[in-house]
Amino acid sequence: MSSRAVFFSVPFFSAPDPGPGTPPRRSVFTAAFVGTSLEWYADHVFAVAAALVFGDLFFPRFDAIAAALATFATFAAGFLARPLGAALVGRFGDRAGRKPMIILTLMLTGGSTFLIGVLPTYAAIGVAAPVLLVLLRVVQGLGVSGEWGGAVLIATEHAAPGRRALWGSFAQFGWPIGVLTSNLAFLAAALLPEDDFLSYGWRVPFLLSAVLIVLGFRARLRLPESPEFTRLRRTGNVADAPLRELLGGHRRNLVLGAIAATAPPAFGHLVTVYLLSHGTQQAGFERGTLLALILLSTLLWAAAILGAARLADRVGPRTVYLAGSACAVLWPVPMVALIDTGELGPAIAAFGVAAIVQGVPAGALGALFAGMFEARVRYSGISIAYAVGGVIGGAVTPLAGSALTLAFGSATPVAVYVAGLAAASLAAVLAVRAAGNATWAGPGASRPRAATPLRAVFRLRDRGRA
Repeated sequence: MSSRAVFFSVPFFSAPDPGPGTPPRRSVFTAAFVGTSLEWYADHVFAVAAALVFGDLFFPRFDAIAAALATFATFAAGFLARPLGAALVGRFGDRAGRKPMIILTLMLTGGSTFLIGVLPTYAAIGVAAPVLLVLLRVVQGLGVSGEWGGAVLIATEHAAPGRRALWGSFAQFGWPIGVLTSNLAFLAAALLPEDDFLSYGWRVPFLLSAVLIVLGFRARLRLPESPEFTRLRRTGNVADAPLRELLGGHRRNLVLGAIAATAPPAFGHLVTVYLLSHGTQQAGFERGTLLALILLSTLLWAAAILGAARLADRVGPRTVYLAGSACAVLWPVPMVALIDTGELGPAIAAFGVAAIVQGVPAGALGALFAGMFEARVRYSGISIAYAVGGVIGGAVTPLAGSALTLAFGSATPVAVYVAGLAAASLAAVLAVRAAGNATWAGPGASRPRAATPLRAVFRLRDRGRA
């Protein structure tokens, strides 16, 4: 039996597909997963290149500190472009359909990433090189901003009854796999001699994005339009001005969704970016040791996403997301303390538990967010909320972490900061429930299920189930 056959024979894929007219689970998984894998792959490849080579190759006229600041400002430009891109992509996703937009976002994200890999440096074309780098990073941010929302909707709106959280988690697997593959790509390139790495080796991870572009384009082109959007179009119920309607009737959930979306990227960057730097510079670990722990933890991370998604289909995505947020409040400080021991055993525990803490809310996030907005404005709603949360959690957290470390000389305040964002996310999700707008009453809503001990802990009765 081929490896492909073995992979698709595991229980995740072997359950019966839904009825006639619905694409196979394998097709939906590929369409959602490949795109978000490219999203996170592109983001992490750019981040690693920014730290290693962009300063020397694109900002050589600056001194070391100025070059580093210019490089990371370029990295941040991608995040700042995301809310604008989310509004634009979301508008057309709610008016023209989910399928055209997920093809567009794939091409924007993948095309800009590939072009960075062939971009001439400052030595070749002068000041045009950093200008083009910034422009490509902005285009990358515009594409990424609508990628997650489209991938979640193309999965959840195709989902069978009682499977919205599971299918919504297809998009979430892209994060750990993107982190894993991007780090492996740069580790392989870094094996080259220094001159070769600076000459062409750093370009290889960017050029490899072409593989994901081809796979994703093929899968998405074959996928039918979302049945919920098809129903809206058939009944003439497509929103004329989705953004205006969203701000007029869904403003509360939009704000709360943005707050709820801050914790996952903040906790993720604490683990995969900040602790990598802190662990090597202050705790005495070898960089390769921590990279190996991060890479190994992505497997546990992916398993936690799957387990949490299956649980969310039984007890409700809100309940599972609250459990994950509570863990994200409690774990950052002990995690940093374990890393600060400088010993391998505690570090394994720190990253292992962190992987589960990352995976639990991720497994419920897609179904939770999709259930917060009506189908007419759903693409705009979840994309904007996710993009704004990403700016706060993903772009601000590294800067805040650096400032707090300089001010206090310790990583503990950084952990407290991330725990505070997680607490805000937890409170926001509780407020979404209180607002009574999280019910997803469309076709495919799962049937009521018996109460469970986990639900009793939070005293929640999710009316909108994945």
